[in-house]
Amino acid sequence: MKIEIEQIEEYGYRIGVPIPFPMKYVYCYLLKDKDHFVLIDVGLNYPPAREMWEGVFRELNIQPTDIKTIYLTHFHPDHSGLCGWMQEKTGANVLMSETDKKMIERVWGEGSVQTVQLKEMIIDYGVPEQLSAAIIDHMEKLTKHVLPLPRISSISSEVEINGNNWEVIHTPGHSAGHICFYQEVDKILIAGDHVLDKITPNISVWPGSSQDPLHEYMDSLRKIKSLSTKRVYSAHGKVVEDLAGRVDELIAHHEFRLAKMEELADSRTAYEIAEHLFAHKELSPHQWRFAIAETIAHLHYLEKENRIKRKETTPIVYERQVKKV
Repeated sequence: MKIEIEQIEEYGYRIGVPIPFPMKYVYCYLLKDKDHFVLIDVGLNYPPAREMWEGVFRELNIQPTDIKTIYLTHFHPDHSGLCGWMQEKTGANVLMSETDKKMIERVWGEGSVQTVQLKEMIIDYGVPEQLSAAIIDHMEKLTKHVLPLPRISSISSEVEINGNNWEVIHTPGHSAGHICFYQEVDKILIAGDHVLDKITPNISVWPGSSQDPLHEYMDSLRKIKSLSTKRVYSAHGKVVEDLAGRVDELIAHHEFRLAKMEELADSRTAYEIAEHLFAHKELSPHQWRFAIAETIAHLHYLEKENRIKRKETTPIVYERQVKKV
């Protein structure tokens, strides 16, 4: 297996950890902290990822116990799924936002009813029973890739790594408790999934979480746009060197998508709108889950802006608002 390690100046390493999704890798950050290391995000719990980390330890000639702290940018399984395994191996403290700390337990913890609630939600939005069953089956199979869950503490608003202060910036949208790490002196932002190059972060509505994530995401983008950065180290794709320019592109993408959905909201369900939007793609159940949840997020945004309205039918149907002259 090829070991994906890129040195980040004097700070540490950008590690490409394989994931079984189209992005292929999630980039995690192993940062030097005096005589030990801090790790930001860990990857998904499946054999190639575990093999990658074993290879990283050998390549860098470090012991797993040299990692003393693990920070998670958010609870999604490609970022947090391997954390229980990594905590057992390293003994490290694990910290994340209080919001996503609760969400990881809600979604993946013992007695979770997330899949039941998700099935009810997507059927309400018009997803056919057969596709709904396939989506839920895939969601349930993901559970083995996030267990065991780690012991998690809540992160503060600032952390110190190797003598440098890093601001912990709350950037809800991709997840309600998503956080970024900003080091002002050297103008570095570790952005998780908040800002990505080439692809756009998925912004979705999920049971038990924010029902207005797209407004939150746009606000979070504007919040970080003015940060002075030389490089933005994200979790997928290339390093971003023009933060403000990429923020503008992401906002423009969503504004275009919103206009298209407003046009499609002509007595259609969320599923029917998603079918039109993604008609040119062959989607797996995993991809359909994101496509539908993101469509719902955009429709909620349009509702709040009074650009469309919903009919409380079964399933829910959307219509454009008649503009008064």
